[in-house]
Amino acid sequence: MIGGGRLEVLRPASKDQTPPVDLVSGVTDMQLRPRESWQDPGVATHDRDPDGVRRVRAPNPSPMTLDGTNTYVVSSWVVDPGPPDLGHLDAVDAAAGGAIEGVVLTHSHLDHSGAAELLAERAGGVPIVLPEGGEQVGPFRAIATPGHSPDHVCLLLGRLCFAGDTVMGRGSVFIPPGEGSLSSYLDSLRALLELDLEVLCPGHGPYVRDPHAKLKEYLEHRLERERLLIDALEAGARSEGELIRRAWSDAPAALYAATALTLRAHLEKLALEGRLPDDLEPGLV
Repeated sequence: MIGGGRLEVLRPASKDQTPPVDLVSGVTDMQLRPRESWQDPGVATHDRDPDGVRRVRAPNPSPMTLDGTNTYVVSSWVVDPGPPDLGHLDAVDAAAGGAIEGVVLTHSHLDHSGAAELLAERAGGVPIVLPEGGEQVGPFRAIATPGHSPDHVCLLLGRLCFAGDTVMGRGSVFIPPGEGSLSSYLDSLRALLELDLEVLCPGHGPYVRDPHAKLKEYLEHRLERERLLIDALEAGARSEGELIRRAWSDAPAALYAATALTLRAHLEKLALEGRLPDDLEPGLV
């Protein structure tokens, strides 16, 4: 059963089909190798699971997903079951002790939701819920955090926040133009800053033990990037290459494609605010 009314769960590919590729990570899910354990040996002390939480990291590493998608098991509920990888599902089931009451999603991107239907069926037909802001699901309260995707929520449990792709343990979050919204994302960061949080449990990367500092850093980083972009526009830059060279001079060359999409997300925001010149390179907005 799928709750929330807005989630289309993708089935894993059959042997005769091309495995699904996550449009955000670019990873072909069914080619991934399984993990044998939910707790990696040698994990630094500061990255140990908070009380009552078990993290299971999916084997879908990429520049966009870092070490892989973090799946969490909390009070017999599974948060973001990840890609439809059978080894990963075995590890999730083991972390839950074979007792899963439901599956809850932070958003519908395949690297977070792809295994939802498969896991729910294995657990005996438990519910799959992609909640809206303000809804209570199992032990969690959902808060709407659109930006990375329009359907994104964070899940609150006491002072823990299961942040999905609103926050990453390392690096910054990708805001896809068109589907995403930088304006909404900044508002979501401000909303989270109002909360008294102890730990952020991100969709990718290590736990964040100083949520306020991380959220403030994220907000300031985006606003500084916007300032650099506006400076570039005021200096006469109009093409994709010129704008990236001036406003994203620190971006690795290997991530040029993602940087170009991030540029478009910033330009979309400025366009909505009426702050763009009329002579931009065609196709940028």
